[in-house]
Amino acid sequence: MVRPLLFAALLAGASPVFAQAGAPLPDPNDQSDTFTIAAGGALIPDYEGSDDSEFMPFAAIRGRVSGFEFYMRETHLYVDLLRQPSSGMDFDFGPIVGVRLNRTGSVEDDFVDALPERDMAFEVGAFAGISFHGLTNPYDELSLRLDFKHDIGGAHGSSIISPNIDFGTPLSRRTYLGLSAGLDFVGDGWADYYYSVSPADSIASLLPVYEAEGGMKNWRLGALINQSITGDLTGGFSIFAGANYSHLSGDIADSPIVDLRGQRSQWQLAAGLAYTW
Repeated sequence: MVRPLLFAALLAGASPVFAQAGAPLPDPNDQSDTFTIAAGGALIPDYEGSDDSEFMPFAAIRGRVSGFEFYMRETHLYVDLLRQPSSGMDFDFGPIVGVRLNRTGSVEDDFVDALPERDMAFEVGAFAGISFHGLTNPYDELSLRLDFKHDIGGAHGSSIISPNIDFGTPLSRRTYLGLSAGLDFVGDGWADYYYSVSPADSIASLLPVYEAEGGMKNWRLGALINQSITGDLTGGFSIFAGANYSHLSGDIADSPIVDLRGQRSQWQLAAGLAYTW
């Protein structure tokens, strides 16, 4: 099954248009240590390409220690090894480590459930990108990032490459908005492992034989809103909600697992509580 996007509360300052609210505005170049933990629930597809949904609890972390930032995206942890300079632009680079849980358990659709379960994939890789700060106010950030992940656990044994663009900005001292867009490209091994149907699998599931090849898997859009409830965005409790839309394409979308038993359009919805200190 697919696990949800792990919507952590994102660290941000306050918009300068709210300077009249009283307290001094935080330094947009502040690099002090901080940590956020978030937990909640999400409504997600039963598997990637399913037209059934399930509820799933989740947790996530995000923070900065000695100038080095770390955060979670879906079921993967990112660590940025480059400190943010005081200028309006910085480079991002670091490792990625995590797991992929697509179709690792039973699914609601009887035909797809008759196919062999897949092993958990242990993926490692790296990301690189560039971020621009202070485009609309001193606290916003526009990031262009390329992710590379490869399975080292012997599941799909292949790679995923994902170009991404993210924009985040505080709307006030207590409200933060994040927007994202991206593409995912997968190798032949990834496509074959999750979306091909062998002759033996066809007999068991009654789905037609199909051989999936790699390429562009999907495009996606996402949005996150974070609202502080016991202070401001730099500390205390907050509530958050997020939505992610993904549209499958290519051989993945044409697989009978998706085309006959699921759908190309995929929604993930999540909400929860976060605490920052």
